[in-house]
Amino acid sequence: MRIESFTFNAFEENTYLLIDQGKEAAIIDPGCYEREEQLTLREFVEKEGLSVKYILNTHCHIDHVLGNQYAQNTFQSKLMIPANEMHTLHAVKAYAPNYGFFHYQEAQPDRFLQEGDTIRIGSSTLEVLYIPGHSAGHIGLFNRNDKQLISGDVLFFHSIGRTDLPGGNHELLIRNIHEKLFSLGDDVIVYPGHGPTTTIGEEKANNPYCAIEV
Repeated sequence: MRIESFTFNAFEENTYLLIDQGKEAAIIDPGCYEREEQLTLREFVEKEGLSVKYILNTHCHIDHVLGNQYAQNTFQSKLMIPANEMHTLHAVKAYAPNYGFFHYQEAQPDRFLQEGDTIRIGSSTLEVLYIPGHSAGHIGLFNRNDKQLISGDVLFFHSIGRTDLPGGNHELLIRNIHEKLFSLGDDVIVYPGHGPTTTIGEEKANNPYCAIEV
């Protein structure tokens, strides 16, 4: 599966476009808010001739959902969010103006995702991993065949997600990284919600917040 990355909004959030060989696609965490950002995403999809089947949220903090409604309406795609993130999603419209996002509009999800669910994109399969700690319902999306992990705001290059927001739990975050992510394989490529890609092996060995002895 091919993965394209776009960095959107003031939080420098990574929006991912997952593309199967047959041109079927999914948008992960659409953070596009400004018109220029929205056009960047749309023009890429149109140029590549993609059929966007799903919009998926790893979690529903503001920077990851700003473009949900735009993507849902533009591509006529189903929006799927983690099962325990509806409260987090609803909260965004109340605090969005505090960050200068005065025109945010909430999109309504079509389906809720939980541990063990699978999502088919063309001939590729994503496995849903429940990895709370940064937020109460946070999930990861794992393509086992291609060894690709969309980690959202759980695991970054040499860093981890913050745990001082509602629903955060530092001990739980570290435990999930060790038990659920580090067990996936050292050669798995990690696509985080912010910053550059990394690998599970790199973070196991060198992440100052969660590395383990190897």
